Amino acid sequence: MNHTAQFYINGSWVAPCSDETIPVINPATETAFTEVGSGTPEDVDKAVSAARAAFFSFAQWSVQERLELLRRIHAGYELRYDEIADAITTEMGAPTDMSRAWQAKLGLDHIASAITALEGFAFERHDRGSLLRYEPIGVCGLITPWNWPANQVVVKVAPALAAGCTMILKPSEEAPLDAMIFAEILHEAGLPAGVFNLVNGYGPTVGAALSTHPDIDMVSFTGSTAAGIAVAKSAADSIKRVGQELGGKSANIILDDADLDTAVSEGVHYMMDNSGQSCNAPTRMLVPKHKLAAATEAAKAAAESIPVKAPSEPGYHIGPVVNQKQFDKIQSLIQMGIDEGATLVTGGVGRPEHLPTGYYVKPTVFSDVRNDMRIAREEIFGPVLTLIGYNDEADAIAIANDTPYGLAGYVSSSSKEHAIDVAKQIRAGQIAINYKGGTTDTPFGGYKQSGNGREKGRWGLEEFLELKAITGFE
Repeated sequence: MNHTAQFYINGSWVAPCSDETIPVINPATETAFTEVGSGTPEDVDKAVSAARAAFFSFAQWSVQERLELLRRIHAGYELRYDEIADAITTEMGAPTDMSRAWQAKLGLDHIASAITALEGFAFERHDRGSLLRYEPIGVCGLITPWNWPANQVVVKVAPALAAGCTMILKPSEEAPLDAMIFAEILHEAGLPAGVFNLVNGYGPTVGAALSTHPDIDMVSFTGSTAAGIAVAKSAADSIKRVGQELGGKSANIILDDADLDTAVSEGVHYMMDNSGQSCNAPTRMLVPKHKLAAATEAAKAAAESIPVKAPSEPGYHIGPVVNQKQFDKIQSLIQMGIDEGATLVTGGVGRPEHLPTGYYVKPTVFSDVRNDMRIAREEIFGPVLTLIGYNDEADAIAIANDTPYGLAGYVSSSSKEHAIDVAKQIRAGQIAINYKGGTTDTPFGGYKQSGNGREKGRWGLEEFLELKAITGFE
């Protein structure tokens, strides 16, 4: 890839309107290894004009034509799979084995999921004397984060293409390279000019230009709740559709009938994967008060068994967090937990002693946490777990729901029926029982300040469609 400073607009790699660039930092070394162009509203205007011009023609493509396109994209992604994984490891610090097993794989799986959804979707349906017709919503602005970059790019782009939409992608400036490789894959697959466009840049500039642009019909945003609020406000003047997948502070209820050691150990590892940088991470572990001491010891052992290493090293471990800003935020919140009186069980402030360079955070566990403490309220987005004791099941459910977020929840139990009963009472978009999560065909999205709408599978496809009712023909 020799056009990192360029944007992909109207089927070509073009120079940005501004000479300003953005350094891309390797979080393991704290140094820039490349730079990308910094987009302006003028760049967004060009991309939107291209997408608008391409929309009518692409919207007329048959389902079979779109299926063939997605299959070519899938094949192209497979050919460049390792390159995408390597880019993710370098730009955001995911360990190399994880990049291959999960980060890059989820992007490939979302293409397959969009194919399956498109194959089974009825775009025209007769219902009680009406012809119901699903049509592409139009030009879409897609704004994606850095923590699962290929996953979040493809979970938007693939269903948008399946629906017949045209689009402008703004990937995170922290992790733009995998998205640029994906743009090359789309080009090689024969995507018509203007259907897909990519403009790099900062959220307050490019993201704001996308969300306010009058010729964009929908914005799909994944990121922090604060940024999501800004996107929604900016989009309001033009009444465009806004789909959002935002922050989380997910509760992990370990019921009294669960195998405590297993549930705690699995919960710690699940939470600290990707260095804790997952919006649906089970960051609040709720255990019966009479088992809190035992759970604390089990959590300590699990956290101390997690190696912290350079992302280039093979094997199971966690790597750095993405940048200096995130590192500083996590360190501040760890200190806040100490100052608030929570018990620091393991980890703490500062880097691991063997890693003086890089944004590495010690796997950290707090116990004796109250749900009104900041470490229990705020999304830390690092490998920091809070242990909270509960009195009874009703108390556990109340604590789980006592949060402005509602993205995910977790329940551990030896009884499936018992776990399902508790899961039904948690106000969140997806609940994993005994850490068995969904697939790329399972709807993903949140309640409350965790967002609106759903991604993945047929639900993700429907997000990019408008429903038209045609009457009077019977």
